[in-house]
Amino acid sequence: MLVQVYGDNALNKITVYKWVKHFSEGRESVTDEERSGRPETSRTEENIAKVRQIIRENRRLTVRSVAEQVNIDRETVKKLLTEDLDTRKACLKMVPKELTEEEKQRRVTICQDLLERQDSILGRAIAGDETWVYQYDPETKRQNAQWKIASSPRPKVPSVQIKSQNNVADFFFFILEGLFIMNLYQLDKQSTKFLIWKYWKGCVRRKRPELFANKSWILHHDDAPAHTALSVREFLATKQIIVLEHPAYSPDLAPCDFLFPKIKEILKERHFDDIDDIRSNTTAALKAIPQNHFQNSFEGRIRRWRQCIASQGDYFEGDHGGIQQ
Repeated sequence: MLVQVYGDNALNKITVYKWVKHFSEGRESVTDEERSGRPETSRTEENIAKVRQIIRENRRLTVRSVAEQVNIDRETVKKLLTEDLDTRKACLKMVPKELTEEEKQRRVTICQDLLERQDSILGRAIAGDETWVYQYDPETKRQNAQWKIASSPRPKVPSVQIKSQNNVADFFFFILEGLFIMNLYQLDKQSTKFLIWKYWKGCVRRKRPELFANKSWILHHDDAPAHTALSVREFLATKQIIVLEHPAYSPDLAPCDFLFPKIKEILKERHFDDIDDIRSNTTAALKAIPQNHFQNSFEGRIRRWRQCIASQGDYFEGDHGGIQQ
């Protein structure tokens, strides 16, 4: 019957019997199963050991350089590096400074103390920070990347674009429930103390009257010069404002830094007329951030404290450790 239908293209009797047996045993697919193919003669324990020794001596070598030294093809070297040796090539991360052992221990000690007191401080902490917003800020190289076909020329942009010098610093404060205080001003070290008292006093009274009544709110900011200047510290002391300790050179533990990239990504490659235009657009960008992001920021502080302790006080951003949330 198959010969009558398919003619010379029909399967022979032996092949038909073979497929009937396969289907009766439960097979449902007619496609060929994967086969091992040609054995990989270059992927040996000897070559794995060679590659391991080469990258230990110089971790900046390219795959091409390693392949030339071992005398095997680049695809095999990639498999040896990523699959057999479980390595990935990562760019160096810039950090504020090389921490001393005393500074690392100080970071650990402060984080341990904060973890022990987390139940009593997180609900009362008010975090604050500042950043610069420019009248014009060009996009980053990654932001202006675009898809193109192989035959089309690479997109180009003039390299003369620079950040405008007409800028304004914006001062953000928020609490556990979400946005708390937000004002934009041209700031310096001396004006910080007046803004803290002028705007915080009224906002704490309106939004958290229970904290204002018993003066139980706590200020949490990083160790920027505008926060640690002697005049600011003396002013906070005279107003009996409790400041949560923050270790020096520790941007990875700063409470507010997560906000700024989100805001600036929206504002890049846009021209603003004046400070009022900057203020209104920055306000809109800030309000566009979902409220749960503020909540997650506060909850993330506990995770960062634990990561700092686990890394023995060293910088940990970009590391992927098994830290419990």
